[in-house]
Amino acid sequence: MHQLILFASGRGSNVQAIIDHFATNAKARVVLIVCNNPQAGVLDIAARHHIPVQLIDKKAFRSEEFINLLRGYDPALLVLAGFLWKVPEAVVQAFPGRMINVHPALLPKYGGKGMYGSHVHEAVVAAGDKESGITIHYVNEHYDEGATILQAYCPVHDTDHALSLAEKIHRLEHFYFPKTVEFLLDQF
Repeated sequence: MHQLILFASGRGSNVQAIIDHFATNAKARVVLIVCNNPQAGVLDIAARHHIPVQLIDKKAFRSEEFINLLRGYDPALLVLAGFLWKVPEAVVQAFPGRMINVHPALLPKYGGKGMYGSHVHEAVVAAGDKESGITIHYVNEHYDEGATILQAYCPVHDTDHALSLAEKIHRLEHFYFPKTVEFLLDQF
């Protein structure tokens, strides 16, 4: 059984989708949730599922101790599921080709620093784009620039606004992200 470490900063809906997916699938289990927000809803999800949590600050995130902690879990994949900090180069290099992220837009559009959540959806609607979607990609040393694994699309209608677009994007994430994690695990 593969070990997964999930990173999240917010309510944790993608974390829940991944936990649910592997609850009926013995390929993987979530062994740790890393969080940078002591008020995040994902902490409640971790508690309900009895999954350990590692709360981090910027200093800890950049430390060799943190990398060693992650290595101690022997993760097959490290999965950024709504995690809002840029991953330090040392962490990326410690897990080459084993760290993935889901971004709520069709990269390379609407990526980079500050482009997350409602900021992305507001930008898509303001630009008048007729489609949006998600990009699941490998994490590298730059915001949202790692190699694309999968993109999934949805229409943006004239009546859409940031909130309605966010709902469409969440449906795509919850459907495709767990399946992509499973697909990647099958490659090991």
